[in-house]
Amino acid sequence: MQWLTRTPNFNFVKWRRVAMATSTTLSLLAIVSVFYPGLNYGLDFTGGVLVQVRYPATPPVDEIRTELTEGGLVSAQVTSSSTDVLIRLPPPEGENGAELGAEAVAAVRDRVLEVLRAHEPRVEFREAANISGQVGEELFENAGLALLFALIMIFIYVMLRFRWKLAVGAIVATVHDVLVTTGVFAIMGWSFDLTVLGSILAVLGYSINDTIVVYDRIRDNFRLMRRGTPEAIVNASVNQTLARTLVTGVTTLLVLFAMIFLAGETLWGFSVALVIGIVVGTYSSIYVASSMALALKVEVSDFVEAKKVHADELP
Repeated sequence: MQWLTRTPNFNFVKWRRVAMATSTTLSLLAIVSVFYPGLNYGLDFTGGVLVQVRYPATPPVDEIRTELTEGGLVSAQVTSSSTDVLIRLPPPEGENGAELGAEAVAAVRDRVLEVLRAHEPRVEFREAANISGQVGEELFENAGLALLFALIMIFIYVMLRFRWKLAVGAIVATVHDVLVTTGVFAIMGWSFDLTVLGSILAVLGYSINDTIVVYDRIRDNFRLMRRGTPEAIVNASVNQTLARTLVTGVTTLLVLFAMIFLAGETLWGFSVALVIGIVVGTYSSIYVASSMALALKVEVSDFVEAKKVHADELP
């Protein structure tokens, strides 16, 4: 751990063009993948069937998920409260979740009871109903508006605290992280539900926090190292914040990996999205944010006001 107490001297700036080309490619690929093949929306957006049953004792939720999957009822969401179990299932293939008829709901209900009673004959049926994805759609739209509003406010904040050049860099780095994280879910075909949407918004906060730390050091170093080139100053700033960036990222990842393996299926998507976002966010704070500052030709005059000399002070 002694290296954490020393300031490294990696030449990050040397690879900035390669990094920007890679980031641009990844962002474009993510945008395309969101439309084709598209996101695999979960039940929160598509709707489906809700089946409520009651067990004679505390229900084994993990075993129930396994039983349903083995019985051909994939993508089931299982939650429990006391002895009651709520099972949310996607609509049958080719059916619209918001427009399922009574016969389709009854068929899903009967199949669920058949699978569960094969392992626990005392399972008691309570209720079955069609659920709509309308709530998820409304929240998705609200999340999109929240994301847009957050980006606007981030731009204003960074512009006031630093300069507009760094504000543009902060927005580009943040959008990059959100796009890449969402694109991975689209390409992998993982379920995209409200928990994943919430983690995407959390990635936005993590990303901008990392970027602000780097920009704060860049501003200070431009005031202290006035004779250095912009490339040297930015490179020194990234190296000085590297230990903090890595320690924050690694400690957060340790918690998230514990959630992936121990928290169960319910929080799997949330945890994985945050892992991707933190890895990408750490990369973008090192390369995307700093490279954008150099691309916009940040210089000492952006942070240090020129001293005005009066006529009577001239020699």
